[in-house]
Amino acid sequence: MNPLFTQLSLRAELLSALKKAGFSQMTPIQAESLPELLTGKDVVAQAKTGSGKTLAFSLAMLQQLDASNQQIQGLILAPTRELANQVAEEVRKLAKELGNIKVLTICGGEPIGPQISSLEHGAHIVVGTPGRVEEHLFKGTLDLTQVSHFILDEADQMLDMGFIDAIESIAVYLPEARQTMMFSATYPKDIEQVSQRFMQTPTLVKGETETLNRQIKQQFFPLKNNKLRFNTLRLLLLQHKPESCIVFCNTKVETKKLFTELQQTGLQVVVLHGDLAQVERQRMLLRFANKSASVLVATDVAARGLDIEDIDMVVNYHMALDPQTHVHRVGRTGRGGKKGFACSLYGENETFKVKQLSELYEREFNPSPTPPLSLLDKPVYKPRMVTVMIDAGKKQKVRAGDIVGCLTGENGIGSAHIGTITVQDNQAYIAIYRDAVKPAIRKLHADKVKGKRIKAKRLV
Repeated sequence: MNPLFTQLSLRAELLSALKKAGFSQMTPIQAESLPELLTGKDVVAQAKTGSGKTLAFSLAMLQQLDASNQQIQGLILAPTRELANQVAEEVRKLAKELGNIKVLTICGGEPIGPQISSLEHGAHIVVGTPGRVEEHLFKGTLDLTQVSHFILDEADQMLDMGFIDAIESIAVYLPEARQTMMFSATYPKDIEQVSQRFMQTPTLVKGETETLNRQIKQQFFPLKNNKLRFNTLRLLLLQHKPESCIVFCNTKVETKKLFTELQQTGLQVVVLHGDLAQVERQRMLLRFANKSASVLVATDVAARGLDIEDIDMVVNYHMALDPQTHVHRVGRTGRGGKKGFACSLYGENETFKVKQLSELYEREFNPSPTPPLSLLDKPVYKPRMVTVMIDAGKKQKVRAGDIVGCLTGENGIGSAHIGTITVQDNQAYIAIYRDAVKPAIRKLHADKVKGKRIKAKRLV
């Protein structure tokens, strides 16, 4: 049995928040790191994605937080907007019992004006991406002189993305008397060097490493030349018709190019990369999660921290740069005891990578035959769901029940044709079975939701 949170000297409010959230036992990384963190020590923690590290550093930070002090006391840096938003949401949930704790996210790709306005009104904790945090510091709109807890989340990814200079610039603005925590899925030499520069005699703790799921069916497809790569991917998608497939590329440029090429074939595909505006990213993820887009093209960085269930298939459009990243990629499928399936495309100069993986998984990975070219003559398959967006949300007092009521009213559609409904501030998104989309949109236009006429359109 794992140790209990009640064995730690945590504030009563935090223990109450943990209990309400259903957390009683610590994960391995929490059990290893929290006793050190709660004494105020600097800690470098190596832990895989999904191991509970966010909860660990949040507890350590919130344990010392002074709610009456409106100055920024905690700074968390993350490599992507998705991860920053996800971390901020977890911190908010945990901090609810402590009173009115303000947690701000400041990330690139979003207008800086509203962020400046929010910072002027004060905050206790800031979660952001290094580039945008550095920009605020240069503008003089961010005061870090009272920060007592500095956290680098997914540190290895931030270094891979070239954020080391920005992190160094940010550290100059921080008080020397602070606690620094660094969480990383891997522990390369770069991480060790960074820890020596930013931390005071840090303690290294390790949680669970990425586990090998040997039940996932893996196939490897050799390419005689790079020109065959795109059509091989198309053939695999047309042959297996996955409802939910992540295709991994190694760079943002490759990701953008592949997304455009797949779109031109008529496939329902979405993409994740650092140049997307936040609204676009949210819509892309929403369409993929509710099964109205069959394929998500992404880099490892963009896909880090995504919590999407039931991934039928993973494709390594480009082989991962290291075996551990490959394990993490293919581990996206086959979760919860379900069958998983992963395909990897490799050039002649990457044969050694397949051999490395054979040794790691302790099994032989022989080349698989490419599906027949005749599949390219067949029409592309369509996902069973379509996402419909309406121009009303929480601020218009619209709830999911109001939308269902409108759709299933007289001359409407059956409730069985309605999937996930996501209500945001000024919009709502409804997953509807493809054959019911046209009558659903007619119904939304003809009737009122919450007593008001609304506009509805399908997202493509």
